[in-house]
Amino acid sequence: MEQSSIPSAQLLLQLCKAHGINNIVISPGSRNAPLTLSFTEDSFFTCYSVVDERSAAFFAMGIAQQLRKPVAAICTSGSALLNYYPAVAEAFYSDIPLVLISADRPFYKIDIGDGQTIRQDNVFNRHIGYSANLKLDVSHATDRIQKYAPQLIHNKNVDVSQSEVDKYNSAEIQNALLMSMQNNTPVHINIPFEEPLYDMVLKKDQIIETVVVENNLIDDFDVSEFSSIWNNAERKMVLVGTNIPNDIEQEYLDILAEDASVVFLTETTSNLHHDNFFTSIDSLIAPIEKSENKDVLFERLKPEVLLTFGGLIVSKKIKAFLRTYKPEHHWHINSKKAFDTFFCLSHHFKMHPNDFFSQFCLNLEHKISDHFNFWKDKKDNYESKRQAYLKTISFSDMLAFEKIIATIPENYQLQLSNSSTVRYAQLFDLDTSLQVFCNRGTSGIDGSVSTAVGAAIYNKAPTLLISGDLSFLYDSNGLWNNYIRADFRIIVVNNEGGGIFRILPGHRESDNFKTFFETPQNLQISHICDMYGFDFISANDSSELENALKEFYLSSEKPKLLEIKTPSIINNQILLEYFDFIS
Repeated sequence: MEQSSIPSAQLLLQLCKAHGINNIVISPGSRNAPLTLSFTEDSFFTCYSVVDERSAAFFAMGIAQQLRKPVAAICTSGSALLNYYPAVAEAFYSDIPLVLISADRPFYKIDIGDGQTIRQDNVFNRHIGYSANLKLDVSHATDRIQKYAPQLIHNKNVDVSQSEVDKYNSAEIQNALLMSMQNNTPVHINIPFEEPLYDMVLKKDQIIETVVVENNLIDDFDVSEFSSIWNNAERKMVLVGTNIPNDIEQEYLDILAEDASVVFLTETTSNLHHDNFFTSIDSLIAPIEKSENKDVLFERLKPEVLLTFGGLIVSKKIKAFLRTYKPEHHWHINSKKAFDTFFCLSHHFKMHPNDFFSQFCLNLEHKISDHFNFWKDKKDNYESKRQAYLKTISFSDMLAFEKIIATIPENYQLQLSNSSTVRYAQLFDLDTSLQVFCNRGTSGIDGSVSTAVGAAIYNKAPTLLISGDLSFLYDSNGLWNNYIRADFRIIVVNNEGGGIFRILPGHRESDNFKTFFETPQNLQISHICDMYGFDFISANDSSELENALKEFYLSSEKPKLLEIKTPSIINNQILLEYFDFIS
C-alpha cells in the first residue's frame, strides 16, 4: 500500500486507523497533498471530497452527529483552516467529536511573506478540546532543513533527531484523538510539511498499541438525600433541551411523567415523548406573561426542585421565567458539564441520565398534588385555542409550519435550521417516530444545510431539512458535493428576509431596519436547484402547499426542494396575535 513519504503523514494515518477513525472529509489543496494521497489510497478509510472548508467541517459534524464517534476533516494551509471555525464552535458546545487536521508550512516560512501562511498553531484556542501542534520531520527534505533550520538536527544526527520528532508527534496525535473520543469534543492537529509533497512510498501498517477509551463515569452521590428533597417537594419541574434520539430509557421518563407533582417540559429537539409532557413551552408561558395576575401564576408554576438534562434550551420565555422565579434546587445531569443557565445551579450530577435515574427512581414516591392537573388544564386550553386560531389566519409562516409538521412521513430524520424555523417547530406536536436534530450549540444559521447533508449519509431513514430562506442561502454551498441521496428533502420557508427580527423587541418600520436587520432578498432558489440537480417545487398559498406536500415525499431519482413563499409583512403579526389569542 502506498503512503506519503513524509513520516508525520504516515504516523497520523496509522493512528487514525488504530483508533477506528475511518470517515475523512477532505478539502482540496496542495500543502495537504501528503494526507490526501495517503488517506485516499487506503481502503480502510471512507473519504469525502468537499471543496468549501466551512461546509466540509459542518458536513463532517453531521456524520459525527449520527455516528457519535470522531470524524476527521483535512484542509490545506492558510485561511482554509479559519473556515472550520464556525463548525468547531458548534461542535464544542454541542459535544460532537471532530478531528480537524490542517497542513501547515514549516515554522521558518511563517511571517516572512510566503503565500498561504498564517499562524495556525492554537488557532481555535478558546473553543477546542485539544490542540496538537506537531513538529517538522527532519528526515524528509533534510537539505532544506539544514539550510533554513539546522538547529532541528541535533549533533547533525538525522536519525536520532527524527526519532525524537516521531515520539513527540505520536504522543500529541494520540492525546488529541483520545480527547475527542473521551469528551466528545473537537480537536485540532496541525502538521507542518516541507516540499516535496507528492512523493509516495510502499509502506506496511505498523502495529500500534492504543489506549482503551472508557466513558462509563458514575458519579458517587447520596441518593437518599436527593430523593428525600424530591419526594417532599409539592412542585417539581423537569426541563429537557437537545437530546439524542432513543438515548433515555422510557421507563424512567414514565415514572417522572406520571407524578402528579411534576410538570415535565420538553422541546422539539429533546426527542422525548409522553402524553403528560408539555411540548410547547412558549404556549404555556406566554398566556401567563399576558395575565393580569401573572405574579400569582408564575409563583404557582415556580418549582421547588428543577431537574434538567440534555443540551441547550431554545425557549427564551422559560429562561426568563426561571431566572426570575428561581427554584430552591436546580440539579443538572450530564456526564461532562453543567451550564448555570438560570443562575441557580445547586448540583451537577456528572453522569449519564440513565445511570442517574437507575438509582434515583428506585427511591421515588409519587406526591399527592394538584400541580400537574392545574397546568394540564392550561395546556389543554391553549391546544384547543391553537386549533381554533389556525382556522382564522391567512397564509403565513405559522400556517405553513402547521401543514408541514402534520404531513412529515413517519420515521424521517428531521433537521431544523435555527432562528424562526426551530421556534415555529416548537409550537406544534411532532410525530413520535421522527428523529430531530438542530445545531443548538451556538444556534447559528451557518452550516444547517451542510450538517443535514452529512447526517443523511449514515442515517438509514430519509432526511428532511426545514430552513428559512436566509439560513438556506447562507449555506447553499452545502449542496456542492456528490453525496446527496435521492431521498433527501429540503423545505425552504421563504419570507424574503430575516423575518424573525420583526418579532424581536427592536423591530421598527424603517429603511434602515429593513436593510440591516431584515435584509430582504428576492433571489431565485429555483436557480440553485438547477445548478445542484434538485427537483424544484413551489407553493404560494394553502391550496398549492397541500398539493405540493402530496408530491414532495414520493420517491424520485433526484433530491427535492420545496419552496414555500409566505408574506413577510404579516408573519410577525400573526405569531404575536397567536399568543394573545390563546391568552
